[in-house]
Amino acid sequence: MQKILDKIDINEINNLYQLFCSRVHRSAEKDAYQYYDDDTEAWKTHSWSQMADHVARWQHALKNENLSPGDRVGIMVNNCPEWVMFEQAALGLGLVIIPLYTNDRADNVCYIIEDAGIKLLFIQGEVQWSQLKEGCEKQNSLKKVITHQQVSDPDGHVIHINNWLPDPARRFPLAELNVHGSSLATIVYTSGTTGRPKGVMLSHHNILWNADSGTDSIEIYASDSFISFLPLSHMFERSIGYYLPMLCGSVVNYARSIEHLAEDLITVQPTVMITVPRIFERVYNKINAQLTQKSPVARFLFNSAVNIGWRRFQYQQGKTGWIPSLIFYPLLYALVGKKIMAKLGGNMRLAVSGGAPLAGDIAKTFIGLGLTISQGYGMTELSPVVSTNKLNDNEPTSVGQALRDIDIKLGENDELCVRSPGVMLGYWHDDEATENIIDDNGWLHTGDKAKIIDEHIYITGRIKEILVLSNGEKVPPADIELALANDTLIEQSMIIGEQKPFLAALLVFNDEEWNKLAKQLNINATPNNLDSEIVKKYTLERVKQHLNDFPGYANIYQIKIILEPWTVENNMLTPTLKLKRREIQKYYQDDIAKLYEGH
Repeated sequence: MQKILDKIDINEINNLYQLFCSRVHRSAEKDAYQYYDDDTEAWKTHSWSQMADHVARWQHALKNENLSPGDRVGIMVNNCPEWVMFEQAALGLGLVIIPLYTNDRADNVCYIIEDAGIKLLFIQGEVQWSQLKEGCEKQNSLKKVITHQQVSDPDGHVIHINNWLPDPARRFPLAELNVHGSSLATIVYTSGTTGRPKGVMLSHHNILWNADSGTDSIEIYASDSFISFLPLSHMFERSIGYYLPMLCGSVVNYARSIEHLAEDLITVQPTVMITVPRIFERVYNKINAQLTQKSPVARFLFNSAVNIGWRRFQYQQGKTGWIPSLIFYPLLYALVGKKIMAKLGGNMRLAVSGGAPLAGDIAKTFIGLGLTISQGYGMTELSPVVSTNKLNDNEPTSVGQALRDIDIKLGENDELCVRSPGVMLGYWHDDEATENIIDDNGWLHTGDKAKIIDEHIYITGRIKEILVLSNGEKVPPADIELALANDTLIEQSMIIGEQKPFLAALLVFNDEEWNKLAKQLNINATPNNLDSEIVKKYTLERVKQHLNDFPGYANIYQIKIILEPWTVENNMLTPTLKLKRREIQKYYQDDIAKLYEGH
């Protein structure tokens, strides 16, 4: 890949909309976005000049809605060029954007609409409207709902964008915006694992600075091609998968969906991927499941490719010396690694992983096979990225080094505290919550326990998610859940044991792997057999193998096996796929009680 640099200097612009206008001016005829057109069943592109025409057209439609600077507008649409058109058009008029998850629960969305006072809402289509219709009709602030797809609405409460936007043949000038960087740009509601979400207020400068400082740690080129599949309603994708490419002039390709991701990677052949560990976990488990069906020679070659590739990575990082077996790397890469990289499109040079911890074994596997992974850390309240691994000093089990201009320290109970230009303006209409997280000296208390070694940050757990057993032992459940994520049989897990004499686990089995196991154990793959002694004994032994390196008190003594996955729809996961521990524990309270009967 030709390495072409074309980064915009953020000191020459005041806000996010000016970044867009500056990119249009510098790269007018270059491709900006590639997307799949359902009507023609083909991939299409928009150049930056075409995007400018679209944004101006959207601005004209928004001006007809009698909205004033500072008014809030919501977007609940899948990743696509129209997401950018809507946001840039609204930002250019001084409006404040409220991003919403397309898979969020209707009661949650209606709460946000009311809390933020959203006046205009842009939704995907029929699915969203069927869920939101009743709640939206009760909102006093909401004046209009526009849809990306055609919706059956005999009452005329929604309008399709083709009927809302002006004639595409007409041309309009882009609006001019001179708001200061400290002005409110967006309110992002955190998908809290407990209670109602809080609205994080982020300024134009918060996001501009975060995208720009990221390029100091990892160089991004105008010749890079991103693939976008994490929801743009999440600040990780928005800052790093949307604004950072805009800053650097890179192309963004919108994947059709997670289900189509494997196919889309091969089609668009991206060079950069912004991702979460769950994607790697699924591929890793699939590879391991396939390896069990392969010959001993194939398994040997695969393991050799991983081990020697990993040793090569450590040598390149200056952490180990050269060893003779490294001469086999080109051959092993050609036989194994290249085939895995081909499934990522063949051009992937970098995957930036965040949102949750990436298990060490999984990181080692993919890095050994030839994929450069930089793991990072952040939170919405920090715009969101705090740290990421620099490629010449990459310690995959850490979340990297703090970005430029960030101060970090460990507070009480080893809590990671951060002070930076990315610290939010505060929580919307919630001064008490703001004061609880940001102290008088400007330090934001993350709630995450950490350690710092050679400038690398290691997240060791959540302060509020520590389980305290009845014997006083303190156990971080996320560490154990992360270890179990490596198992192909276990799709999801939650460790329990607060004020109990021992740890137990709720385990969601992978349906396909459960069928294989039942056949192996010579039993029927029925739900009733999940509670059989033979299945429990086998599973407990399998779990124990994953926890060999944990202290003795971290052993799992009882399990409840489940087949129904935890999802956003059944209220067991947040829209960012974090466990709603309280909801899960409440739902399975009777099963949990049985696990501790007699103890």
